[in-house]
Amino acid sequence: MADVRNGDARGATGVQINLEYYGKRLKALYGHWKEHKRDVWGGADAIAIVTPPSSEDLRYLKSSALHLWLLGYEFPETVMVFMPGALHVVCSLKKASHLEELQKSSRMLTGVDIHLHVKERKEDGSKEMEGILEAVQSQSKSKPPTIGVLAREATEGALMERWAMCLADSGASQVDVAGGFSEVFAVKDEEEITNIRNAAHLSGQVLKGFVVPKLEVIIDEEKKITHAELMENTEEVIINPGKFLKLRPEDVDICYPPVFQSGGVFDLKPSAASNEDVLYFDAMGVIICAIGARFKSYCSNIARTIMIDADKLQQKAYIVLLKAHDAAIAALRPGNPVSAVYKAAYAVVESGGPEFLQHFTKNAGTGIGIEFRESGLTLNAKNERIIKAGMVFNVSLGFQNLTTESRNPKSRNFSLLLADTVIVTEKGSPEVPTSRCSKAFTDIAYSFEEEKEEEPQEERKPKPKLESNGSSELAGRMATLRSDNQEMTKEEVRRQHQAELARQKNEETARRLAAGGSGHGDGQGSAKSTNDITAYRNVDDIPSRELMIQVDQKNEAVLLPIYGSLVPFHIATIKSVSSQQDGGHSYIRIIFNVPGAGFGPNDMPSQKFPRAIYVKEVSFRSNDTRHSNQVVQLIKTLRRQVAQRESEKAERATLVVQERLQIGKGRPIRLSDLWIRPAFGGRGRKMSGTLESHANGFRYSTMRQEEKVDIMYRNIKHAFFQPAEKEMITILHFHLHNYIMVGTKKTNNVQFYVEVMEAVQTLGGNRRSMMDPDEIEEEQQERDRRNKINKEFEVFVKRMAELWDQPPWRELDLEFDIPFRELGFHGVPNKSSAFIVPTVNCLVELIETPFLVVSLNDIEIVNLERVGLGQKAFDMAIVFKDFKRDILRIDAIPSTSLDGIKEWLNSMNIKYYESRMNLNWRPILKTILEDPEKFIEDGGWEFLNMEASDSESEKSEESDEGYEPSDVEVVSESEDDDSDEESVVESEEEEEDDEDEEEEGLTWDQLEENAKREDKEKGDEDDSEDDRQRRKVKAGKGRPMDSRDSRGMPSKRPKVR
Repeated sequence: MADVRNGDARGATGVQINLEYYGKRLKALYGHWKEHKRDVWGGADAIAIVTPPSSEDLRYLKSSALHLWLLGYEFPETVMVFMPGALHVVCSLKKASHLEELQKSSRMLTGVDIHLHVKERKEDGSKEMEGILEAVQSQSKSKPPTIGVLAREATEGALMERWAMCLADSGASQVDVAGGFSEVFAVKDEEEITNIRNAAHLSGQVLKGFVVPKLEVIIDEEKKITHAELMENTEEVIINPGKFLKLRPEDVDICYPPVFQSGGVFDLKPSAASNEDVLYFDAMGVIICAIGARFKSYCSNIARTIMIDADKLQQKAYIVLLKAHDAAIAALRPGNPVSAVYKAAYAVVESGGPEFLQHFTKNAGTGIGIEFRESGLTLNAKNERIIKAGMVFNVSLGFQNLTTESRNPKSRNFSLLLADTVIVTEKGSPEVPTSRCSKAFTDIAYSFEEEKEEEPQEERKPKPKLESNGSSELAGRMATLRSDNQEMTKEEVRRQHQAELARQKNEETARRLAAGGSGHGDGQGSAKSTNDITAYRNVDDIPSRELMIQVDQKNEAVLLPIYGSLVPFHIATIKSVSSQQDGGHSYIRIIFNVPGAGFGPNDMPSQKFPRAIYVKEVSFRSNDTRHSNQVVQLIKTLRRQVAQRESEKAERATLVVQERLQIGKGRPIRLSDLWIRPAFGGRGRKMSGTLESHANGFRYSTMRQEEKVDIMYRNIKHAFFQPAEKEMITILHFHLHNYIMVGTKKTNNVQFYVEVMEAVQTLGGNRRSMMDPDEIEEEQQERDRRNKINKEFEVFVKRMAELWDQPPWRELDLEFDIPFRELGFHGVPNKSSAFIVPTVNCLVELIETPFLVVSLNDIEIVNLERVGLGQKAFDMAIVFKDFKRDILRIDAIPSTSLDGIKEWLNSMNIKYYESRMNLNWRPILKTILEDPEKFIEDGGWEFLNMEASDSESEKSEESDEGYEPSDVEVVSESEDDDSDEESVVESEEEEEDDEDEEEEGLTWDQLEENAKREDKEKGDEDDSEDDRQRRKVKAGKGRPMDSRDSRGMPSKRPKVR
């Protein structure tokens, strides 16, 4: 809450209090107190809040919550007395120094004066407290006054004891105001929602990315580990979250020690703790995991139950609980009473599993925020408070102490628990930021059944099939551990997930096309037509009357002598100019842009005179060869300059106007000695520059005044940091929403890089030994240079991440993506092969130009083409959601990368298809846009699903290959010809078989003898080859004469693909 921004109150030791939040929240507190003084605040004339001494224990107190909510910091051993128009604070000298700046601004911001009463170290503060109580009595209309206190908070420390004594001696009546603060804290503002969302994301990511994989390894390898050890390992990950989320460790803490329970001993209370028992994961075992993380003092919670070889009772209980949990979340809508949440969950259990009602938890959770459990917001059947947008709840449901038929006590007794952090929104369904960690049965249930079925035990009975009642959700595959068929199982899971993605994608495409959202195009409008081109407005403006070819650089015109007069032509009307020498003369030929010659509307004046006669070309002969060459060169130079200027002008006309860069105060975050791509134009020596971060964007500049580029934060769509590992450069790359100009080039990809290796030229032709000390020293220097540069870039990226985490940039969700090299693959996205790597949000190639940056959110589907047995490479066609945009092709991807790419696409929830050949996508997309309704009626993208046809073709190929005559050793040429007539297209496998037969066939002499024998049977041996061929064609057999190679053998037929 204490953000680094203008307008913050900075204390003497660097403590910052956000004045904006302080003012807004103090006004809300006083407004609620004034409006609900009688019914909620107990008629309190003043409110006294006293905080206890600091403690290392995890505890949640309303007094501490008030400090954090109002000031962003907890001030231990401090008395705060709220009075109409005044706030009295009794604290130490050091704490008073933190509040001095706030004291100066409070009156202007809130209308409330802050009075600081400094308690000396050796005094107990009685004098200051008595003075405040006297002020309360003098201001209060009621005698004695009523003072609101937090009655349930225990008295700790000398300050709280002294205050209690002074308050009792004053004779003032006391009333508990905890309910009032609960109502004030209940509805969160946007900053609080953001903090809770970050905390929830951290909880979910730790459970999904650390706990679940760790448990899978433990179960798979049958390791022994205690619940307490798991708790310690998980807590360490939460406190240092850099691997999962880019959050600062100082902003992160735990809400409670992570809870792990198994082995028949379960406690579903929020106060549960992990014991020292060993994790139990045998058949019918249940493991409960609960994690709570805090971000900037705001809490979150998530709990999941993991089941191993669950029986029918356990499966049914979990499915009923899952439905009840979803019903409870769905009931969290503005206007509903709090009791509706528990009643909705209760109704689901009552209808789907009434036998579980006696084991059902007595409430569905509580409100959550700075306090882990907000009083007054318990989700039970009796709470009639109205739910409002901005409230946040920990929805927690479970079944306690269920039993199975197992004889093992560790699996006979079990409990189930599900919990999520839920944010109530103004409209629509509630937001569940912990939903990244799935709670679906197929994702939390593990099975050893496949492994057991492989064991040679005849006496084992097969596992009974699940009953149909309430078990339709189990149609998906349960996660399998330690299976020898793991690869096959992964493929099955992938296919099932892809089938579900296909359904979702077709529904999404149907909605988008029905709404007319075929895309936004390339974001560029049509080019504006150029104004009429004018060389001279008046005849008198022509600079010279000499009858010779002249080039007027100033007016961009060429003066040509025609029939004794100088006729001006604007340079834009000239298409080309050339010269040649012949017999001592020089000939100049000038060709003009004329209608019908393939020119654009901007290449010449608007065609206002459709019936006019245009000059197509003129030629001149000159005796002065030198002058002719000079004129031609001048015309070409002028034409190039004007074309370049007009092109740049047209490019700039389509640019979106950017905000002006605000130069930041103080020393900016900086990286020096960087090179930029695309490079600035000009013929001078290129120079490196410096990248600086300012208030609202970056500025890159070199020593030349004109060479600078501004990149606004709001224009950044994706940012990448790629350290040099196997490359020669370390990169910062920005992919922009809107195009900008870099020099004279229009681009939406700007890259800054440093070469980590210097070019070294070895003098002399001798090869150096690998043990050469000079060689070793050079390699070490290269490693040191690479590490140094990577470290500098890394520091820059971390500092920018901290800056982007501050308002107002936090809403842009900017961060530097680092490519995952281990997921990369080689391919040809343009004209040359490159190494393409995925990131969290994109697919990129940042080394070769033009750069490749594909946002995953823009992808509709991916079609993997030329996929088949025997293929060494395949192609990838990426279809974008904007169907007016050309597809992106990445060709020549090695087939060894196929499984990895499919797994990555599946994990990113991108639907992919496979085909045996390349498709012509332009007519396909054009057809979809012309008739989207028919596209949807025909099944959407399912026309790309070739699995059924592939299986039929494979069966037919197997049946063809199954028959092979045993009495035929040599196939004659005529039989070859007949077979060619029957089947023009052969598969590659059949051709390979033919080649193998040729290699293993008869010798050349034997083949020649067979050929002669066949010739005698079919015709006279003396007939020429042409005659024999003509007879074969006339008889309807064979083919016309084929080409033969140098050996006299028929050449191989071209393959039809």
